[in-house]
Amino acid sequence: MIQLGTAPTGTAQRRAPSVPAQPGPPPGPSPDPQPTPRPGRRHAARLAGRIAGRLRAAPLTLTLLGVLWVVGGVTGALAHGPSRELLARIGVGLPTLAEGRWWTPFTSLIWCSSASSYVCTSLLLLLVGPVAENRLGRARTLAVLVVGQLLGTLLGTGLVGVGARAGEQWTGAVADQTACGPVTGLFALAGVLGFRLTVLWRRRLHLLVVLVPLVMTLYVGHLQSVQRFAGALLGLGVGALLARGRRQRSPLRSSHTETRVLVALCLVAAAFGPLIASLYDNATGLFNTFSELYFSHRLTPDEIADFCALSAHDCARANAVERIFDTPGRLMAALFPALLLVLAEGLRRGLRLAWRITVATELLWVALLVWLFTETGSAGGGVLQYFVEALLLPLLTTALLLATRQRFGLRLPGAVLARLGAVLGGALLIASAAYAGLGAAAAGQFEPSATFRGLVAGLPAQFLPPAYNDLLPDYPIAVGPFARLLEANCGLAFWAVALAALLVAFRRPVVHTDAADAARARALLTAHGGGTLSFISTWDGNHYWFDEEGRAAVAYRVLSTVALTTGDPFGEPEARVRAVAGFARYCDARGWTPCFYSVTPETEAAAGALGWRSLQVAEDTVVALPQLAFTGRKWQDIRTALNKAGKQGITAEWWAYRDAPLALRDQIRSISEEWVSEKGLPEMGFTLGGLEELDDPDVRLLVAVDAEGTVHGLTSWMPVYENGAPVGWTLDFMRRRSDGFRGVTEFLIASAALGFKEEGARFLSLSGAPLARSGQDAPPTGLQRMLDWMGRVLEPVYGFRSLLAFKAKFQPEYRPLYMAYPDPAALPSITRAIGKAYLPHLTAAQGVRLMRRLSS
Repeated sequence: MIQLGTAPTGTAQRRAPSVPAQPGPPPGPSPDPQPTPRPGRRHAARLAGRIAGRLRAAPLTLTLLGVLWVVGGVTGALAHGPSRELLARIGVGLPTLAEGRWWTPFTSLIWCSSASSYVCTSLLLLLVGPVAENRLGRARTLAVLVVGQLLGTLLGTGLVGVGARAGEQWTGAVADQTACGPVTGLFALAGVLGFRLTVLWRRRLHLLVVLVPLVMTLYVGHLQSVQRFAGALLGLGVGALLARGRRQRSPLRSSHTETRVLVALCLVAAAFGPLIASLYDNATGLFNTFSELYFSHRLTPDEIADFCALSAHDCARANAVERIFDTPGRLMAALFPALLLVLAEGLRRGLRLAWRITVATELLWVALLVWLFTETGSAGGGVLQYFVEALLLPLLTTALLLATRQRFGLRLPGAVLARLGAVLGGALLIASAAYAGLGAAAAGQFEPSATFRGLVAGLPAQFLPPAYNDLLPDYPIAVGPFARLLEANCGLAFWAVALAALLVAFRRPVVHTDAADAARARALLTAHGGGTLSFISTWDGNHYWFDEEGRAAVAYRVLSTVALTTGDPFGEPEARVRAVAGFARYCDARGWTPCFYSVTPETEAAAGALGWRSLQVAEDTVVALPQLAFTGRKWQDIRTALNKAGKQGITAEWWAYRDAPLALRDQIRSISEEWVSEKGLPEMGFTLGGLEELDDPDVRLLVAVDAEGTVHGLTSWMPVYENGAPVGWTLDFMRRRSDGFRGVTEFLIASAALGFKEEGARFLSLSGAPLARSGQDAPPTGLQRMLDWMGRVLEPVYGFRSLLAFKAKFQPEYRPLYMAYPDPAALPSITRAIGKAYLPHLTAAQGVRLMRRLSS
């Protein structure tokens, strides 16, 4: 029997899913140890084997891939794309359809337009094809691919034809193009496939299916891009029709983490659009009109000649800009895309600073475009259309950021902000001083001869991309070698430091407001312990109060004027009771209303000695481990789950979340997103942990995995300390795959209980369920009856009572958890504070749904 025991961090241990008659031997080295491959190599080998297995199970994909490359090689299209004559016979477009070549929507499926297109198309086919064959079946996959290619190319071509006849410039410019390649059908297939995936990957795949061809259409604007976008829309429509009657979870309901990822992806698309368009000589997309605001292009000889025809100074400025592209300063051309990518990383992490900088950047672009339109002095239809098209992207991005602003509330610590400000300010000062000071010393290398004031006036040109130079006032132009060196590198050096500093600040973990207090509180908790929920005090968002001797602490958060605690005081046992009165005095001195929430009877009694009122708000469920044995009729469900898991080849693995393989972490996120999408209200916080709370080295993660590596469910366990070591474990995060093994939760909890028992733990807490209780205490008060009613009303959404009933399978001891408060008159503000703590990101629409549920 393989023990659950104490697995080294970053490695997994498995338990045979059967009930042992006697505890097995403790884990340790075998008498004759054999060399084993490293975990990283094992997982790489397993991943390679799974990929090979998926490909072997996808003969249709391999056949299509072979046909594509064989046809390309035989016709010579593989090296340089199909010739003009061949493209006129097999490509689909207005010219070929007008000539009656009805077969071109079909023949375009087995050719690609260039050598790079063959590579990209093959990768896309290998990504989408095997999964589609598995989820949709081979016949349906082939049908969707062919029909999607046929209808997508026809619809896209038809839209271009309609636009050209209406006199729209962009569509008129691409009306004579023909296109080939199976990517249109692949986008349609991906759109249909998304409806057969978990809600997390459905949302991500559908976003990419729309974003990729949309960005190509808006920036590149070729006929092929329009056809692919049409194919994507058709795939989404057909997928929605095929999914009717199937249970579909709403993709609009997502966790805070996933919403941040999706917003960041949209910003990445906005950053890459101009970069992709720059690779095409004839990009004609709508958003490409003012793409130089994002990505500066090298001036052509004709453009330089036009500037030189205006004046000698304009000619010198144009040549100066041209010379930039022959130096490292050419990197400044991609400054804004690079800035957007860095900001996207900050948005992915939910940082308020990144959100503010992004909004400010987008609004500055809007202001610049409005100013440029005003300066043209022309209200002609063509000019107005160009500016409206250019304004769409920053306005849409700003609207998206404003709509999701509540998801970006994480703040960097003050020390990090101070260091970031010092680095940015110092880099700006040094770069400016180097350009103006050293430039003044070499004044003769500028035209006209530079003065210090003139160089200072020219500083904006050094910190902006080359495309902005013709919008700036006159400034001295570098003509000598040393001056050119300053001009090419001062701004680049500043932005290299600035972007690196922002990226480092964004990627650092967001810690508590006072990291020193958080570390001190964790050390106190580890050394002396607290209640079964005390580990929640280490979560982000808490502040800490310490008694005068530093022997006890209280974790709390202030909402309006209510200081809401996170569980009991913790620290030395004899100091915990005194901490209740000490924290009350601390709050009173600051005008706050203290409220001890989810506390044990000991803390409730200490508050009662102060004349406070109390109310039961939850019930802890504790399972004693020393004598635990799953024998007898009352444990039948647990034994059944363990035995069924064994028959289905499902085992339990211990992991630390941060050290788990990427594939396993991704499945965990997918299962969590699937759970969130089922709720009409957002994921709760405060005393209920989420994905962010898993990433703690002291939290242990138990995962149910089958032989194929599929995660069926997971539980996370927080330590309960005493004298510097864990003596018990508390269940926090609990999720299961909707289509997975039905008894996975029972299996995981039972496996964890047996493992912790073998390690010598005294108890296991299944944690408390808010607004749920077994009813074993005294008769309820009026306020208690109101909370019981709220628990019944919210049961269909959050299932607290069902959760408490489920925990009864493990024959726990029920321990009430209380809320203690000093003044009944403060109950309305305390209620609002608790609601805001549990649902800090509740939107207006979700609030309306909640009120409807409460009033129905």
